[in-house]
Amino acid sequence: MDNSETFTALSTPHGESAIGIVRCSGQLCKSLTSNIFGDHSPAPRLATVSNYKNQKGKFLDQVVYTYLEAEKSYTGDPMLEISCHGNPFVLQNILEDLVERGCRLAQPGEFTQTAFLNGKLDLSQAEAVVDLIKARTDLSFKAAAHQLKGSLSRRVNSLVEALLQIVAEIEAYIDFPEEDLPSEGDSAPCPKLSHLLNEISQLSDTAQTGIFLRDGVQAIIVGKPNAGKSSILNRLLGEPRAIVSEEPGTTRDYIEASFFVNPYRINIIDTAGIYETEDLIGKEGIRKTLEQMALSDIIILTIDSSEPPPKFIPNVSKLLLPEKTLVIKNKSDLEPCPKLTGFMKGFPQVILSALKTTGFDQLKNEIRKLLGGPTASEKGDVIAVSARHHTALLKTEDDLKNALSLLESDKPAELVASHLREGIANLETIVGKIDNERMLDKLFAQFCIGK
Repeated sequence: MDNSETFTALSTPHGESAIGIVRCSGQLCKSLTSNIFGDHSPAPRLATVSNYKNQKGKFLDQVVYTYLEAEKSYTGDPMLEISCHGNPFVLQNILEDLVERGCRLAQPGEFTQTAFLNGKLDLSQAEAVVDLIKARTDLSFKAAAHQLKGSLSRRVNSLVEALLQIVAEIEAYIDFPEEDLPSEGDSAPCPKLSHLLNEISQLSDTAQTGIFLRDGVQAIIVGKPNAGKSSILNRLLGEPRAIVSEEPGTTRDYIEASFFVNPYRINIIDTAGIYETEDLIGKEGIRKTLEQMALSDIIILTIDSSEPPPKFIPNVSKLLLPEKTLVIKNKSDLEPCPKLTGFMKGFPQVILSALKTTGFDQLKNEIRKLLGGPTASEKGDVIAVSARHHTALLKTEDDLKNALSLLESDKPAELVASHLREGIANLETIVGKIDNERMLDKLFAQFCIGK
């Protein structure tokens, strides 16, 4: 990315709307304001009505333009925002004219990436921009809003400062070895390091909840053919997405859909039935089902409660773990099979009838219990919300554990300081203190154009 260039993009969704907004960022913005609107000394942050004419003098639209100085802009560079009528034809003409005047079209996420590179946002705040846009539940929105306001950044920076203080004390001992490191009391490094390790561990423990809020929960519904999987899915979605038939094996490929169990978005897959078959297409469907089971956060095992317990095909049983599997005994409107007593003991279970639509509130409650409650987010506490944050925190934990072990066994202070510095470096990647342009480009490419 070339910071000397001025780039432009549509910042509102494509399609017809009452208003469309085109943004420009870069050093050309002031001269663009002068050349297009005749405003040679634009007042910063003043919305002004004017006619937009292209370089040939052709009228394109009556617009409202706002010039923003670098210090007060989103990107940290001069910006020009043009609000016009939301006709795609008008917006396209304005964008084409801006390109002819020296701008280039922005890359996905380039406005926010520029803000990050100019120090207007740190990396965790920049990530929160796209999380805020994509949030689909109240709690995921709140988590993203807290992160955008800098709650995670402040927590991380506070931990970094405390670790730097310990490193400074240890390095002072290295420079003046005649002074012993205190082994107890407020100035001793071991208790302080233990306390910080506990704080980082607690923050790391919030990551699974944060990832569920940000990305949704990956669930899969499995069982024998004709156990009622598709009927249950349709009831959860409130619409007939899956084909329901008395004929076993109606679902040959998997169906993906989403529903909400407050505060989570559940991304669920309805799969082909799991059964012994010599049919090549059936075998391929079952292979895909096993793959998805291994990747899922929750497995919803559906059985027909009027029939004897199912016999699982090879490789299924080892994927059914109590901490991620919910057993649904469907068809409770029929006479239950006595042989099911004690089946899957130790697994959370729900008795329901997809036909009579009973038991679905209990099903949602059991899903919520299986996932655990996002207590930190509900209280507004800081949470880590991405796999990237979690990885950084786990690496930091390992570094601090190694440093603490070395301290407690009186190993050379240089080794302790080395592990602590590595821990600080890992922790700082959360807020973007990284020297890796390719990683940053990949991260910001997830944004939509115009953000």
